[in-house]
Amino acid sequence: MEVRHLRYFVAVAEERNFTRAAEKLFIAQPPLTRAIKQLEDEIGIDLFIRKPRGLELTSGGAYFLLQAQQVLDKIEAMVEDTRRIALGRKTVFSIGFVPSVFYGQLPLMVRRLRQNKNLEIVLHELKTRQQIDALKSGRIDIGFGRLRIDDPDVEQEILFDEPLVAALPAGHPLAGAPPSMEQLADVPMIVFPTGPGPNFADITHGLFRRRGLKVNVIQQVNDLQTALSLVASEMGFTLVPEQVQRVNRDGVQYVRLADDNITTPVIISRRRGENPNAIMRLTNTILAELVENRLGGRYP
Repeated sequence: MEVRHLRYFVAVAEERNFTRAAEKLFIAQPPLTRAIKQLEDEIGIDLFIRKPRGLELTSGGAYFLLQAQQVLDKIEAMVEDTRRIALGRKTVFSIGFVPSVFYGQLPLMVRRLRQNKNLEIVLHELKTRQQIDALKSGRIDIGFGRLRIDDPDVEQEILFDEPLVAALPAGHPLAGAPPSMEQLADVPMIVFPTGPGPNFADITHGLFRRRGLKVNVIQQVNDLQTALSLVASEMGFTLVPEQVQRVNRDGVQYVRLADDNITTPVIISRRRGENPNAIMRLTNTILAELVENRLGGRYP
């Protein structure tokens, strides 16, 4: 079994489609399909259920995906650590983040950390579940997300709760005043990201479900920018954290909700029980100041 087989498998498992996975890997589809079949033959089980509309992981495939991701994370961490030792000049500090937290405090924290010329900041866009695995494998040093995930090796802390706002097509009838959840439920909804949960799509969808409201999810997309593009195209609305309002997008109007208690947390994740080094202590100091400013109304 080669490392490339693991990378191929993870790409197919994430995309649930051979064509899209091949495009992501920059290879042709036939050799990718053959490689996955070789992997299944070597293991002795089917990793995927082939369906007309795409692929579905078998129970064995789901387990193998988790293990493959951890192996690839460890390999990447090994390579990065090797480079770090060989260079011997800079300390590498790796940060995982979900895109919706990168419009407020996080860029300010990164900017201040980068003032240390002996520090190299590496950013990894990762879903919260991926951040947990990356922390455990050593791929990242700290993570920023929005979901609570219980893991004995990782500690999480809520920095603050952030209001959600509706991103509506400019000029939409509901854009003139704060809409209620009942009003929004009548508008087609765009959710992000797609893929297996838990994720931000589960949070936003759950807000309506817990109120006994049904929504018409017209499209699931991979990222925030695509969701906003579809809103600008008047396909529907989406819910976004307040700090996303900093994204000026033609054709999109951000509107506060009638219920101002609808929020989403910003959560920091660290390895549990690890004594903070000088870089982590500096990061914690900067974060404490930024969070105090946020809570005190001195945004960001």
